[in-house]
Amino acid sequence: MTEQQFQTTVRAGDREITVPTGLFLGGKFTSGSESETFAVVDASTGQEFASVASATTSDANTAMDNAAAAQKTWGETSPMERSELLYKIFELIKENTDDLALLQSLELGRALKDSVGEVAYSAEFFRWFSQQAMAITGDYRVAPKGDSRVVVSHQPVGPVLAITPWNFPLAMIARKVAPALAAGCTIVVKPAQMTPLSALYLANLMREAGVPEGVVQILPTKSAKNVSVLLDDDRLRKFTFTGSTEVGQSLASKAMEKTMRVSLELGGNAPFVVLEDADMDKAVSAAMEAKMRGAGQVCIAANRFLVHESLAAEFTQRVVKEVSEMTMGPGVQEGLDVGAMVSEEERDKVRDLVEGAVKEGAKVEHGGVEELENLRETHPDLDPEGFWFPPTVLSGVKPDAEIANTEIFGPVLAIQTFADAEEGLELANNTPFGLAGYVCGENLKETLQFAEKMECGMVAVNRGVLSDASAPFGGVKASGVGREGGFEGISEFLEPRYISLEG
Repeated sequence: MTEQQFQTTVRAGDREITVPTGLFLGGKFTSGSESETFAVVDASTGQEFASVASATTSDANTAMDNAAAAQKTWGETSPMERSELLYKIFELIKENTDDLALLQSLELGRALKDSVGEVAYSAEFFRWFSQQAMAITGDYRVAPKGDSRVVVSHQPVGPVLAITPWNFPLAMIARKVAPALAAGCTIVVKPAQMTPLSALYLANLMREAGVPEGVVQILPTKSAKNVSVLLDDDRLRKFTFTGSTEVGQSLASKAMEKTMRVSLELGGNAPFVVLEDADMDKAVSAAMEAKMRGAGQVCIAANRFLVHESLAAEFTQRVVKEVSEMTMGPGVQEGLDVGAMVSEEERDKVRDLVEGAVKEGAKVEHGGVEELENLRETHPDLDPEGFWFPPTVLSGVKPDAEIANTEIFGPVLAIQTFADAEEGLELANNTPFGLAGYVCGENLKETLQFAEKMECGMVAVNRGVLSDASAPFGGVKASGVGREGGFEGISEFLEPRYISLEG
């Protein structure tokens, strides 16, 4: 079969995009060993628009064979060679921004402006790690006793398995593949079932850039177990996962049976704290960025808005005004603020959380389930089969409410109040999770001290965006282990080797 049989042309906005639909296995696009496929759905219509090959356990084992065979040669390539290849991938992603952004908005439902932002963010990982590939250091020094020399070098860990989520179908892969390649590791990627097309498009760009056969392989599948079976393979030396805490912990436990390197980015429950002296313009602007980007389907999205009681009424009024002006529609259309949610299941989870919050005493200030039920009248232009949820603001949320203790993953801004900074900090840290946090305040000393006491791997001060390819991304507590991006990101894929040299 020719590779042309493993591609399709989809229409997104006013463009036609040709995208691979096969497994990227051994440098080629191909069917799965059992020729099974699964559907990719347009979130704005609920209708299938593409069919993608589904990997089997046999395909995963073939990918592992390829990765293991390619590891020695790839690990011995020069830092400059790896650097130049990564930079070429960066350039190709930038050149194909329009296609990649539209493709993401089609399969994910997200507003186009947010997809454009993700493409730029994804590309930066390849640029950043193209530089880090040539900055891997070692050590040479006299041992304290003076009778030997300590020589330390860094070697690639070896073949890697990466499992990525649906909400950032390009960036989560870039954040894992780029440092793996920079370090000299081969990698097998399982993208999310709901959003595989961005990953396969990226695979084609990487091949165009010159990534050798077997170095990167991408295996979409309708059963994650078909690929996670590789955790039983002694040749796999690193596992990196982004997704739910429960699944990540289970897979990490399996990986540790082989004593392999593990890094995890897991669930969150991000607090957004508005201190008594906060600048309201900054706070509202940051809140909208931290919550409504990607319709709230973001792992670091603000989840609990903790507002000083003296500012709560004004803050609520102003965010309601901002939310009421947001436009909703198919993600591939220009000029929209909020697209559809990725699936009916995810939409229904958000609906249930909002319904539960109201039963527990919260007040709907804007949006909510009632507006959802009236969408046919208020938004007749929306396809009723799409997975819509209107931007929503809730006030009076109680700290023990389910919505305050669950990752909402939708466009819902849930507001609580606190009386003083001590109570605000206690509320902020009262969660088993610790991925991201946000705090707004104008007293630099007090605000920075507050940020330093927040039990989060990342904290944004007076701003609603904190992701940066040059900064370490990751959480504490139940939100994960390890870091991606920054100077720290490449070390997750390197093993120090110590040689004791006589004299």
